[in-house]
Amino acid sequence: DVARVSLVEAPETVVAWNIFNASALLGDINGTGQVTLTDEQIEKVNTAIKDAGFSETLEKDDTPKIVVGFVKSCKKHPDSDHLSITQTEVDNGEILQIVCGAPNIKAGQKVVVAKPGAMMPDGLMIWPGVLRGEESFGMICSAKELRLPNAPAKKGILELPFDAEVGSAFAVGE
Repeated sequence: DVARVSLVEAPETVVAWNIFNASALLGDINGTGQVTLTDEQIEKVNTAIKDAGFSETLEKDDTPKIVVGFVKSCKKHPDSDHLSITQTEVDNGEILQIVCGAPNIKAGQKVVVAKPGAMMPDGLMIWPGVLRGEESFGMICSAKELRLPNAPAKKGILELPFDAEVGSAFAVGE
């Protein structure tokens, strides 16, 4: 009743667990989209993983994945006419390289960052990737991607007020 999902190029790297008939294992799960499991539910999932013959376990992670970031630097991507490579602080000196396609991205902005492991309001999961040869560890978000009410139709990232606190959780639209 458990399937381990890994990368083809790195089979030892677990990227997900598929728990078949999860409601029978975990009981009634309230909510839609990303669900936060209780300690008891994580223990049940870990028992199911072990019973299926796997040695890995899940650990609880309550850290916010969609946060306020600060673009420390921004340079044009060497292999693209519309992408930029940013160095973006997401919490207490933690810097992520993020490749961004928004026309309004620049150094010195406060922005919304979806860190690896974030689930966007449309269900998209954010994972590290490579865009035109450059590593990217997250996504700098637009109001539309965050499903904010009255999101502008124009392309571009959501610029936050300068007093927004880097690393603080950003509440996304439902």
